[in-house]
Amino acid sequence: MTTDARMIADRQGLALSGAGRAAARHYDRAVDALLHFRAEVDTETSAALAEAPDFPMAQVLSAYLGLLTTEPAHARTARERFAAFLGRTDPTAWSPRERAHAEAVGALLGGDFTRCGTLLARISEQYPRDLLALAAGHQIDFFTGDARSLRDRIGGALSAWHHDDPHYGHLLGMYAFGLEEAGHYDRSEEVGLRAVELNRYDVWGVHAVAHTYEMQGRFGDGSRFLDARVGDWSTGTFLNVHTWWHYALFALERGDTGRALDIHDAVMSDGETAMQLLDASALLWRLYLEGDTRHDRWRALADAWPAKMDEACYAFNDMHAVMAYVGAGRIGEAERLIAAREAYVREPRPGVSNQAMTERVGLPVCRALVAYGRGDHDRVVDLLHPIRHRVNEFGGSHAQRDAVQKTLLESALRGGRHDLARVLVSERVHVRPCSPFNWLKQAALAEAIGDRAAAAAAHEEAARLTRAE
Repeated sequence: MTTDARMIADRQGLALSGAGRAAARHYDRAVDALLHFRAEVDTETSAALAEAPDFPMAQVLSAYLGLLTTEPAHARTARERFAAFLGRTDPTAWSPRERAHAEAVGALLGGDFTRCGTLLARISEQYPRDLLALAAGHQIDFFTGDARSLRDRIGGALSAWHHDDPHYGHLLGMYAFGLEEAGHYDRSEEVGLRAVELNRYDVWGVHAVAHTYEMQGRFGDGSRFLDARVGDWSTGTFLNVHTWWHYALFALERGDTGRALDIHDAVMSDGETAMQLLDASALLWRLYLEGDTRHDRWRALADAWPAKMDEACYAFNDMHAVMAYVGAGRIGEAERLIAAREAYVREPRPGVSNQAMTERVGLPVCRALVAYGRGDHDRVVDLLHPIRHRVNEFGGSHAQRDAVQKTLLESALRGGRHDLARVLVSERVHVRPCSPFNWLKQAALAEAIGDRAAAAAAHEEAARLTRAE
């Protein structure tokens, strides 16, 4: 859809109601900053609204920003501001596209991730060059763990874009992540590298390639890829801490625990946002599973989580808060959070996606983490084994959710559930035979059942893979 010369339009030619040219410029800059994960998205959105307080698309963008942080305080503010905006404006004066965005925001304000994603998909069908619909929908797909939509939402719009469009590379970066989550690793690497070639500061594209290497166990390629571009991704964006987390995972895979902890201490130990706290919990939990039960690094993290937990917002965050409480030796706090979430799921909340996420996946995982902290490995297995193939339902990526799978495996090993451990290790080794971690778990299983020859062979394979990378 394009507009005539008398109408204000965004950079893609889509009509903008209620905006002057200055407000439209700020909106375009805000969307560009959103795609680069830069803090300027907030300042440019605010500038657009200062120019035109009743600018629908700027109000919509502001609401998405508040809701997609997965932090209760931000969500409350977004609800209040958007309700006030709707109360003083007449949506019938907006374009159909703008009204559709307002409906999608309304679904998200009401906690219905699924409906919001569906409504955004309809916008993308009719307006495939609507960057905000694609970017917001992509994040919704991530929060709901919908790998197919992560791939196809972007793939379905790509034919409406041209190779010389300034944001074509960002579409490729998003598409690469969707391809990776859907298991198309060769294609994901190809598309992701092209995205980064087009725009070296496309941190989501960098992140997509890192995921591709992680999922294949190519920790050497992943480290070298990030090393070669460290100046492009390591500072100045909302995603830099998360990409450092990926770097730390590559270090753990090659057995360099010291390097992983150095990264934690340098960039994760003073996190403020839910996403930053999540990354720190996810890294330290992997070390906890390997027997590092020192509480010193956990304490500050466990102190930071309660401010994000005052109301149920996102079950995936709950899991990482419980990791911090268990790691810090504060089981009582973990149990209180679980009790609060049990009360939350008992209240009727039609259409609230997080309630179903919490009941079906979040609570079993949180209970299992507490059981792990208590050394009750049979209970961990009993809680996690039935849900291991549907943990995607509470969001995150395959790499992030692997913490759940590793917890199940470790409890199977420690609890003497050798038949299950054999299945779990066999699955991992045959999907990622180049992963030293998987072979070390093969060795641990062989040692547990008294097969010294098999244990030695698995240890040697892990060492060979580490040397080879």
